[in-house]
Amino acid sequence: MRQIVLDTETTGLSADSGDRIIEIGCVELVARKLTGNNRHYYLNPGRDSHEDALKVHGISNEFLRDKPRFEAVADELLDYLQGAEIIIHNAAFDVSFLNKELELTGRPAFRTFVATITDTLAMAKELYPGKRNSLDALCDRLGVDNSSRTLHGALLDAELLADVYINLTRGQDPLLSLDEASDSSSGPVVASVDLRSIVLQVLQANDQELSAHEEILKQIDKASGGKTIWRAVQAG
Repeated sequence: MRQIVLDTETTGLSADSGDRIIEIGCVELVARKLTGNNRHYYLNPGRDSHEDALKVHGISNEFLRDKPRFEAVADELLDYLQGAEIIIHNAAFDVSFLNKELELTGRPAFRTFVATITDTLAMAKELYPGKRNSLDALCDRLGVDNSSRTLHGALLDAELLADVYINLTRGQDPLLSLDEASDSSSGPVVASVDLRSIVLQVLQANDQELSAHEEILKQIDKASGGKTIWRAVQAG
């Protein structure tokens, strides 16, 4: 299944109070790898951003004046998202705004267009209870470079979240790829691993350990009535 990591920037905190989306960023993952097939929109919300929101995203009202309205990009966006798993940090927030924008254009709720919605904030809270689980905090914790994130931006945040998601779910990497499994007519093919670069340290048993080992072998031999395989091999 395609996965789309999605983020939005808005004029404020409440879609029900009239705030609107001003930016949407989407990053595509296929087989847990970035494809480069991304989408990015700046939108004219028809109203000014709140002062506090401007401090977060830094997108001026003047910059958005000549940008398209949501209804102008809705069909293209929904076609792109159709049937995918959508990955969002604090999904309730973004989905509430997407639902409002869709409602204003006479369309059904966002969930009707996508397969599932995965909330990375909920995942992080389960993995790291009691800790800060903002996007910045997760980047720091998981070793994702967010040094270019001086302000919030939908596309940049979606790209960072894609890296965070891969790290959060690293234990779910498949042992076999779909391509490897489908290439074999006789069953799954295990991916080859080059072991030549791996050097194993050999630890020799000391005299005490050898003596203890021999004593255990004698006890096993006695319990079997002298029928252990290693005794038969030695006798042969």
